[in-house]
Amino acid sequence: MPEKLPTVVAYAAGASLAAATLIYVFGPTYFLDDEGSTTRKKGAIGLSNAANDCFINSILQALAGLPDLRIYLIRETHRRKLDGKEVYEVDPDQLDKDNQKVRPWKLEGLQKGLVTSALKEVLDKLNERPIHRKVISPQPFIRALEHAFSTRISRQQQDAQEFLQIVTERLCDEYHAGGKARRQAQNAGLALVKGDSASERQEIVQQFGAAAVASTENKEQGEAETPEDELPSTEDGFPFEGKIESQIECLTCGFKPKPSVSTFVTLTLNVPQQSSTSLNACFDGIFKVEHIDDFKCEFCRLDHALKFKTQELARASSDDAKETLESDMAKIKQALEQDPETPPEGVELPDAKLAPRRRIARHMYISAFPKVLAVHLSRSMFAAGTVSTKNLAKVAFPEALPLGGLLNRKNYKLRGMVTHKGSHNSGHYESFRRQVHPVPFSTPHSFGVEGVYSMQGSPNPSAVQSPRMSTLNLSSANGHGSPVPSIPTMDSPSLQSLSSHSSQISRGPTPTSTPRDDPQPTSSPSSSSRPKSLRGSIKEKTASVAELPQQMKRKQRQRPNRWWRISDDKIKESKTSDVLKMQKEVYLLFYELDRSPSFLSQ
Repeated sequence: MPEKLPTVVAYAAGASLAAATLIYVFGPTYFLDDEGSTTRKKGAIGLSNAANDCFINSILQALAGLPDLRIYLIRETHRRKLDGKEVYEVDPDQLDKDNQKVRPWKLEGLQKGLVTSALKEVLDKLNERPIHRKVISPQPFIRALEHAFSTRISRQQQDAQEFLQIVTERLCDEYHAGGKARRQAQNAGLALVKGDSASERQEIVQQFGAAAVASTENKEQGEAETPEDELPSTEDGFPFEGKIESQIECLTCGFKPKPSVSTFVTLTLNVPQQSSTSLNACFDGIFKVEHIDDFKCEFCRLDHALKFKTQELARASSDDAKETLESDMAKIKQALEQDPETPPEGVELPDAKLAPRRRIARHMYISAFPKVLAVHLSRSMFAAGTVSTKNLAKVAFPEALPLGGLLNRKNYKLRGMVTHKGSHNSGHYESFRRQVHPVPFSTPHSFGVEGVYSMQGSPNPSAVQSPRMSTLNLSSANGHGSPVPSIPTMDSPSLQSLSSHSSQISRGPTPTSTPRDDPQPTSSPSSSSRPKSLRGSIKEKTASVAELPQQMKRKQRQRPNRWWRISDDKIKESKTSDVLKMQKEVYLLFYELDRSPSFLSQ
């Protein structure tokens, strides 16, 4: 027995090594993905705090948990690489009138997207899945931001909201500057391509990008040129950018002038000075109806001028005066019917002091909802002759936030949060990130009764068979042997046209994700013609495929409740209930637009 002990030890060591190798090769993130594991909480990457950078680190961590922002950054950086650097370079001699006050180096930085590229790099690093504790530095992004503004960021106590405002406004400016540079390149390519040869057109493509030729082809087909500001947008813009309209209504005449439109990248809400409140109450502070007295309505002013001219006409004695007053009255009536906001030309109106004062109702509403809603809860309290203090009121905020009216309701989901502990002049910022796990892509059509590896044609009429399958079917049809045994199917499109294939699909049964009880003999081979082992394997595979959606739903119900609580390089795991309890410390909220009906149930 003692002689066999080394053999047993060697066998056990070999088995342990083989098991570890299998886990490392086939499931390197097995322990990270384990739902029951509560001791491993190092699934996120921290940021080092070398010089009081918690206000920067908290914003970067919150932005890293926004999928829509990451998609936007990937799209913009990839677009600039495809277009070429020549499209976004600036010629100082060709600056237009709008950019005469902008320095060439700053305009070129906007068009090239310096901050966009730097933010993408740091967010990509923060979204890696480390197998051990990992901390990176935010200095590369800070240096890129300082280079973009040609200044230095102070390391004194800073406001996280101010840093977020600077970053988002810069990203928005780079998005619009890049679009304008592409339009200018298209216009330049249009002017050069006309009457040029194919070789010259290729040189223009290399210089101005493929977008110039595409625009030129559209222009050559007779499309009218559109001003740059009126070009329709067929793509999703900057995800933080939204629009707010302010509408007023005269309570006397009911006139509503054109609403004033303003854009925003972050929405600031004032926290009322009370012990506790809610996020909806903070929204009511800017979106509720407000009544204003002593307002001069344009419609009422023109109506008053019309009455004043009528009285003067009754007292006029000369024909010239009557003719002038009648002409003025006709112009005033036309202005009242068409555009009361524009005074009629050549008409002398009564003094504005004599115009009647009215009571109006004013309300604001979001006319263009952003994909990512950044909400800033302003807790600063100012008093005359005293130092500003911090409002310590509790603000209850929901996980699902509905905004808008009944006809344009938009639902948002909480993705991130930044908290602040301390006084108004000092303290520490922390961030909370939801552990976002992308949902697998789904196909609008099922794979049929034979599972994923079915040799049936796609139920989509526009689908084209793969070359490999076409070769196998053609070789078998020509009588040549095939090393791969094929299962006979009645609707294989290899020898048929797409039209006959689509008509045959319309006559056959609709494919389902579960096996049918009585399959039609015209659409699938008879079950008696297949071996029992084959029928059993097909049933097992189909049953396992049918159980996948239930397994995915169970897994997705557990994951969205998990959050990362990040304080610079310290990472902890939290739950949604823990996040919603941070009512006294909440400072910034990041909501993402819900575009799928099942988003809240994930």
